[in-house]
Amino acid sequence: MAITMNNHVFKGHRTLLGNKFVTYGELELPTRYEQYQQSKNGFDWGNQSKGAMQLAFSMLAQLSNEELAETYAQQYTKDIVRGLNTRDWVISASEVLQWIEKNCTDFKNSETKTKKTASVKKPVKNSTKKQTKQKSNIVKDICKELNITQKQLAEILEVPEGTVSSWAVKNEIPRLGKKAIEFYIANQKNQKIVDSYKNFINLLQEL
Repeated sequence: MAITMNNHVFKGHRTLLGNKFVTYGELELPTRYEQYQQSKNGFDWGNQSKGAMQLAFSMLAQLSNEELAETYAQQYTKDIVRGLNTRDWVISASEVLQWIEKNCTDFKNSETKTKKTASVKKPVKNSTKKQTKQKSNIVKDICKELNITQKQLAEILEVPEGTVSSWAVKNEIPRLGKKAIEFYIANQKNQKIVDSYKNFINLLQEL
């Protein structure tokens, strides 16, 4: 298979609230559900879940073809995608192409490989469960990012402290709570811009 070098990169970002975004170049990477639907909830990484396989397929399909992507999606998930366990990651197109060149040289015999990879379903499920147990706590992450306590978060959202504690125990924030936090974070960023502008004006006045 001839490999053409490519300077574009794949970028993944996971927000504090768990939303995930993947781009290729400057555009959002398509999920390609119409060709290969493993996940109904978009992409994932850092594990071997269906969302991770969806990401593997889309990355491979972006640089090769659908047949190759479907055949090797599980292997690429195991080799590469499950290792992306950070909030932000970057993989160059050249790296993906090199993986294809190294692992897909016998693509004509892909049916045999497909049968072999399809038989490894139970370990995948176990791996996903282990990953879930190791998942960080969303409430603690938000408090750490904002440099506040859970009590202060409750005061900001105007909810009882016990409510925030319950979210931390369940490791889950309801939709309205997420929206309120997103609004607060956006407001904080805007306030910093305003403060910077005021400081700039003050400096000008002192000249």
